[in-house]
Amino acid sequence: MTDALTVAVGAAALALAAWCGLAAYRDQPTKDWHFIGMAVVTVLVLVQLVIGVVLLARGEKPDDGTGIFIAYLLGATAAVPAAGVMSLSERTRWGSVTVSAGAVVLAVLEVRLFDIWGGSGA
Repeated sequence: MTDALTVAVGAAALALAAWCGLAAYRDQPTKDWHFIGMAVVTVLVLVQLVIGVVLLARGEKPDDGTGIFIAYLLGATAAVPAAGVMSLSERTRWGSVTVSAGAVVLAVLEVRLFDIWGGSGA
């Protein structure tokens, strides 16, 4: 996996978490701008998914196993869209909290993907 993309996805996820957390603090639901932010993060994760699949197809192997890598990659791909869908059903501040939590989960998954692939120092 590319370290730069993993860092970019993690940073974008944390920025989204902070942004939606601020909306929750202000007692606001998710708004159109938040969904645009979720779309940007999701596109980055989809790029990461494609790169991960291409690397696996070329025969490269993660240090901690292919199965666990694929599971974490799919989980990372689903984290923010799932939180976004749930926030649509909860049009209060708790929808913003849900997206913020989903984005934090994505950032944690990115750290784990980095470790599974065999990031620097592993």
